[in-house]
Amino acid sequence: MRTTLILLLLSLMLNVPVFAQKENTLLRKGNTQYDKGDYKEAEKDYRKALEINKESVKGKFNLGTAVYKEKNFEEAAKLYGDLSSKNQDRDIEAQIYHNLGNSYLEAKQYDKSILAYKNSLMNKPSDLDTKYNLEYAKMMLKKQQEQQQKKQDKQNQDKKDQKKDQKKQDQNKQDQKNQPPQDQKKLSKEDANRMLEALKNDEKKTMQKVKKEKAKVQVTGIEKDW
Repeated sequence: MRTTLILLLLSLMLNVPVFAQKENTLLRKGNTQYDKGDYKEAEKDYRKALEINKESVKGKFNLGTAVYKEKNFEEAAKLYGDLSSKNQDRDIEAQIYHNLGNSYLEAKQYDKSILAYKNSLMNKPSDLDTKYNLEYAKMMLKKQQEQQQKKQDKQNQDKKDQKKDQKKQDQNKQDQKNQPPQDQKKLSKEDANRMLEALKNDEKKTMQKVKKEKAKVQVTGIEKDW
């Protein structure tokens, strides 16, 4: 991705008022710091220049470029956005919209960056960097939309699964309510062995009693024929 940024050069004029000279001095100083890569110091000089002339196009433009380099894309976009609302030279307007597009692009606001690049090309149709960045922004917007759609689909599926699980839990609870009551008492192993032994003893006694009864019947049932 190309993120070409443009600094407005100062055009010096003769016989400018003192305050304008001071403004231009600060802007030149800021440009020097910018070229050295010291964007923080450049920002300070540009802000001082804007204190002298709040409507300075060069001051706002170059300040936007400095804060962009410091990754303050929100403020950069605001500065360029303010400038884009003013009627500028078409070439300068193209530069403003180009940098505005870059700011939105870095902030992942791809729809806004696309619009800014298109406005830049309306002023300068031949700019290859802007054309490249426009196509890149379109590609990133499509990718972003696809990711958002996948996320939405997953959220919808999760909601369906949650409802399904809740319905299953409710059905299980209802089934448990409809079941007849069961003896939930559990016997220990020792208790179970004692009960089993008692049953065996009872069974043994019962069998012995049955045998006696049978024997008695047999005895009393015998009649001798004398």
